[in-house]
Amino acid sequence: MPRSQRNDNFIDKTFTVMADIILKALPTNKKAKEAFAYYRDGMSAQADGEYAEALENYQEALTLEEDPNDRSYILYNMGLIHASNGELEEALELYNESIELNPRMPQSLNNVAVIYHHQGDKAKAAGKTDEAEALYDKAAEYWKQAVRIAPNNYMEAQNWLKTTGRSEMDVFF
Repeated sequence: MPRSQRNDNFIDKTFTVMADIILKALPTNKKAKEAFAYYRDGMSAQADGEYAEALENYQEALTLEEDPNDRSYILYNMGLIHASNGELEEALELYNESIELNPRMPQSLNNVAVIYHHQGDKAKAAGKTDEAEALYDKAAEYWKQAVRIAPNNYMEAQNWLKTTGRSEMDVFF
């Protein structure tokens, strides 16, 4: 049984009903509608912590979805799962694929920066100062892109950019 038919709380049921109505009304082809159904089920599974099921649904959605923007969101969500499971290299690959499809997706840019910053912290703790600085510089480049797209977001990143002297912008918003 599809996950969308298993939702047992009011909010999930309401979302599912509304999504089904919108899906039926959209002037899209059957393949796009099926891709959206898998994506929706993936998001539901992800919200429930059922990551393997979510990844399966997202993978199915990817095989059906043709729109680059929609594919970028699928890849982003897959990246979230891998990052939360500590699979940072896989997450980086997925976020970068997402950015290739949609270069103006600040969420993916931010998450790549977060991973590079985390890796920089680990390198610094291991006494690898040059490696840490290179990773921090990579994080800064991605954060600057994210901030340019969404200037009212990522305040901690903006502060970090300023305090470390990696910011080239005086005012972000």
